[in-house]
Amino acid sequence: MNESKLTLGYSDETFAKPFRRLRRTRMTEALRSLVRETELSLNDFILPLFVVPGKRFRKEVGSMPGVFQLSVDELIRECAEVKALGIPAVILFGIPEHKDEMGSDAYNEHGIIQTAVRALKKEIPDLVVVTDVCLCEYTSHGHCGIVQGNEIVNDASIELLAKEALTHAQAGADIIAPSDMFDGRVKAIRDILDANKYLNIPIMSYSAKYASGFYGPFRDAAESTPKFGDRRSHQMDPANSDEALHEVEQDIIEGTDIVMIKPALPYLDVIRRVKDRFQMPTAAYNVSGEYSMIKAAGRNGWIDEPRVMMEVLTSIKRAGADIILTYFAKDAAKLLKEKK
Repeated sequence: MNESKLTLGYSDETFAKPFRRLRRTRMTEALRSLVRETELSLNDFILPLFVVPGKRFRKEVGSMPGVFQLSVDELIRECAEVKALGIPAVILFGIPEHKDEMGSDAYNEHGIIQTAVRALKKEIPDLVVVTDVCLCEYTSHGHCGIVQGNEIVNDASIELLAKEALTHAQAGADIIAPSDMFDGRVKAIRDILDANKYLNIPIMSYSAKYASGFYGPFRDAAESTPKFGDRRSHQMDPANSDEALHEVEQDIIEGTDIVMIKPALPYLDVIRRVKDRFQMPTAAYNVSGEYSMIKAAGRNGWIDEPRVMMEVLTSIKRAGADIILTYFAKDAAKLLKEKK
């Protein structure tokens, strides 16, 4: 008889049987629910929406089935459904009628986002309205800031982003979400908001936003593909995770209230590290490429789309995200309501 078995006092017969049967709490759905560590909730979701000028305009994005460009009147109808489903918040991305090198419609008080926010807060005041702050949808060159020569310049760009953020707050936005990744933009936005007595408007910064290949469908939806070059000079290198902690820490020092990691699925490790390190409210963006791949595979019958959707969203929350920005928000909300 093996010496270790003698030490433990087990006979051969006893030792051959499982010491602990972990399957016992998996045998029924009731048992699985009882010991489940991670639960998705309606309160986890923010739904991204794309707003365009015009009336009665609703155009599906070709690379994002079920996602639409919406005029303000259609946006209000969409958000009424969002609210009825129990989803607490939306984030708005604007597509202006005219673009220029300075992205001037981004900080125009009568711009598309400012108009949409005022309309939404009038019609559905209890819905939390988050506004994306960036210039890429508004510039003729498609970059996130001002371009001088071959450089996307930092300091002049954040001055315009701060102006944009202020007009969003003045229109009634509940949360300001800068997505550009320029150095110092959180401080610039916090300073201008505070100076104009918007001390209680939170900032949700895209703190660790990677220069990712998963943004392609979003750029179709937002009409923001760069005309030249790329965004690697200001967005993060996908190879780096230590750097993400420095980026997040800097945003916290500058006054952000919620930190975000984008994309979500290839960076679950970063979400976990950020949450463990800082214990801050942490958001993760389940981005367009992640959405479109699941949609495409589901439509081809290669996967069970609803099951994979819920598995993905659960994995993001399990990694440490308190908030999930996802185009699946409505579909997930319907499934969660069905289970109740």
